[in-house]
Amino acid sequence: MAGALGYALGAALQQYEAVALGATLRLMSRTRWWIGGVIGFTGACLHAVALSFAPLIVIQPISVATLVFAVPLAAWLHGRRPHRAEITGSVAVAVGLLGLMLLIPSHDVKPSLSNGAAIGLIVVVGVFTGICFTVARFLSGAGKALAMAVGAGSVTATVSTFVRVVGGGLSGDMARLLHWFTVVIPVLLICAVVLLQKSYAVGYFGIAYAGVQIVDPITSIMAGALLLGEPVPTGVGQVIPAIIASVLLVGGTITLSRLTPDHSHPTPAPEPAPVG
Repeated sequence: MAGALGYALGAALQQYEAVALGATLRLMSRTRWWIGGVIGFTGACLHAVALSFAPLIVIQPISVATLVFAVPLAAWLHGRRPHRAEITGSVAVAVGLLGLMLLIPSHDVKPSLSNGAAIGLIVVVGVFTGICFTVARFLSGAGKALAMAVGAGSVTATVSTFVRVVGGGLSGDMARLLHWFTVVIPVLLICAVVLLQKSYAVGYFGIAYAGVQIVDPITSIMAGALLLGEPVPTGVGQVIPAIIASVLLVGGTITLSRLTPDHSHPTPAPEPAPVG
């Protein structure tokens, strides 16, 4: 939870700068962007430690709860109060997604991933992300931000999957870090940061952050179930709760997508009145 809160605060700080300057190298000169990056990286490290002790399906849903903190933080940074729709949409997304995640059994399974499956995961996520950002080129506003966030979220989920495999498979043997999985984690993390800045720069933080928080845990759970052998829910009794949670999730996402963007650009001064 501490890591997730740090990630939320870091994301809000970086989004503020990305809206003002765009997702360009100029962000590297902004102190606030670096502070956000350090806070977010610290949160990611705590998240990685948590993944070393518990399955993806247990840890990933916790980060969803930070959506209700991240959106008000972003509004405060932009010098305004959060809109009622922002709060309502954020809570609906968080509750809906948490409801879906809680339906998943939490049995611990030692993670193991073959080289072929790892390469396949990277390729599939790479193609999917490319499609998302290609589609985003033909969209604008909240749709553009959401498409980019979906692609970025799939990359962050891949980072979490590799962290779970590396950290959960150590068993006290640090020599197991000498594997190409360890190298691919920072590479994917850098890609995720760049993609996230692009989605933040569009200006719709609520829908962008929600998009990442939706895609990240769902993709992680799919990876955990299909590649790591983590259990998934079964039984008819879980269908109705899953439908209710899904309705909340979709409704909250639609609510966030209808919000106006944040802009940090200064308002032009009025022209002076003509003399005489």
